[in-house]
Amino acid sequence: MRDAEFFRRWMAAAAAAVEREADRLTELDSPIGDADHGSNLLRGFTAVRAALEAEPVPAAPGAVLQLAGRTLISTVGGASGPLYGTLLRHTGKALGESAQVSDAELREALSEGVGAVARLGGAAPGDKTMLDALVPGVAALGTSYRAAGSAAEDGALATVPMRARKGRASYLGERSVGHQDPGATSSALLLGALADVAEPAGAR
Repeated sequence: MRDAEFFRRWMAAAAAAVEREADRLTELDSPIGDADHGSNLLRGFTAVRAALEAEPVPAAPGAVLQLAGRTLISTVGGASGPLYGTLLRHTGKALGESAQVSDAELREALSEGVGAVARLGGAAPGDKTMLDALVPGVAALGTSYRAAGSAAEDGALATVPMRARKGRASYLGERSVGHQDPGATSSALLLGALADVAEPAGAR
């Protein structure tokens, strides 16, 4: 079972991953976006970490994710804030007020969060968006957290030959082919951070 402290550690690990990879995310965003994905997410997850450190950890896992989602929406510009905020808020809402949640409950809640992202962006797997990492990543949670992280990374890499059909990159048409989607890449970081917290390397 996973408690609120586990989810706080997940958000802290995600913030550390974004901080580590912010420049790379911006480099990926430069040819097909606004060259601000890394800086936007860095600002947002830094604010999430600060918000969770500024007060006692909420009693429920769902409350941790809802706080993180609200913080991202209020601090991140562009599409990233609403999309990541929607993912975390809807996942948190699906978890409810339980003080502890099972891995199966988290998997189901994340599926609901991903569905909310799809509805908000009007996107589907294959459109060269964050869903190309989130959908296979969450599906692989049924195997293990490490499998989820690996599936999300593979999904991000699979966006390279795709033509973007949604988002800023879609305006480029065929010129979007050959570039890895930054949103899918950052989504893989989020699920990779979850794996790091749930299955630490030294515990394997």
